[in-house]
Amino acid sequence: MIPRRRSFKGTALFVLANVGAYELTGRSEYLDEASELLDWLLARRRESPFGWGHNHDVQMLEEKTPRNTPSIVTNCYAMRAVFRTASHTDAPGYELVRDRMPGFVTDDLDYTSADPGSRIKYRPTAGEDSYVLNANALGARVLLDLYGEVGDRSFRDRAEEILDYVAARQHRLGGWKYTDPPSASHLSMDSHHNGFIVESFLRYNDLTDSHRYAETLDAGLRFYKNVLFEPDGTPNWDESSSYPKDIHAVAQGILTFTMADDVEFAEQIVSWALDNLYAGSGQFYYRQERFYTRSYTLMRWCQAWMAYALSEFCLAKEDARERS
Repeated sequence: MIPRRRSFKGTALFVLANVGAYELTGRSEYLDEASELLDWLLARRRESPFGWGHNHDVQMLEEKTPRNTPSIVTNCYAMRAVFRTASHTDAPGYELVRDRMPGFVTDDLDYTSADPGSRIKYRPTAGEDSYVLNANALGARVLLDLYGEVGDRSFRDRAEEILDYVAARQHRLGGWKYTDPPSASHLSMDSHHNGFIVESFLRYNDLTDSHRYAETLDAGLRFYKNVLFEPDGTPNWDESSSYPKDIHAVAQGILTFTMADDVEFAEQIVSWALDNLYAGSGQFYYRQERFYTRSYTLMRWCQAWMAYALSEFCLAKEDARERS
C-alpha cells in the first residue's frame, strides 16, 4: 500500500557510487549521472527542519513519522554526496548544505549535555527516553566532515563531545548496543549499525592527529571483525546470532574495512557476497536465512549500498596497485 517513490538516502548513495566510478575510470558519464541525481535530491529537500528523511510515512509501534521528516542518517549521506560531488564540479547546493547542516545537528536534533559529552536525537520528532548510538556517531561524522571542509574547530569540538558519549557506551565486548539504554530496542549489537560507529571513529582519526579514541577504536574494530564477521568474510547478524546474513551488513563491512586499510578482508566479504547473494545483472539479494534466501532485490537497501561499497573498494584496490 506504499506508493513507489525514489528513496532520498538511496539517491545519495548512488551519487557517491557514481562519483567513485568517475574517480576510478575518468568517464564523464558517471559524473553527469551523479550531478543529475544530486539535482533531484536537492530539489526535494525540506527547509525546516532542513534536509531529508524517508520518502514515505514510517509506521512504528507507538507512532507514525510523517513522510520526509529529516533524520541524521539520511542527512549524513546526502551531505557526503554533495561534498564528494563538489570536489569535482560546481555542485549546486554546496553552500546551502554546508551552512544549514550545523543548525540541524545542534538545534533541530537537540544537542544537549550527557554524561559524559553530549548527545543528539535521531530525528527532530524523537523523544528523550532513549538515544540511538549509531545515529549519534553519524551526527559526529557530519560535524567532522564539516570540520574537514571549512576547518572550523568548533565543529570538531562538538563532534568530540558526541564521540565521548558514544565511546562511554561501548560494551565490554567492544561493540555497541543499538540504543542507550539498551532495553529501549529489540536490536542488540547488530552488524551494520556497529559499522557506522566504527567508521565514524575512523573518520576522526583521518582528520586529526589525536589518539583520543585509540583504545575505543581498537576494541571496536576487533569486535567488528572477529565477532560480526567470520574469518572468511561471512557476515553475522549480531554478537549472538549468525543469521540472517544481510546485504547491508555486507556493504557496510566492505566500506568499514576498506576505510580501515584492511582491503584484504574487505575483498573476502566481496567474495562471500558474490558467491552467496549475487543475483546477476548487477543485483544483490536481500538476505540469506538459515534454510533459504530472501531472493528479491531492493533498490536502496541492496543495490545502492552495494554500488557505493564496491566503488570504494575498487578505488582502494586501484590505489594499492598504483602504490605497489
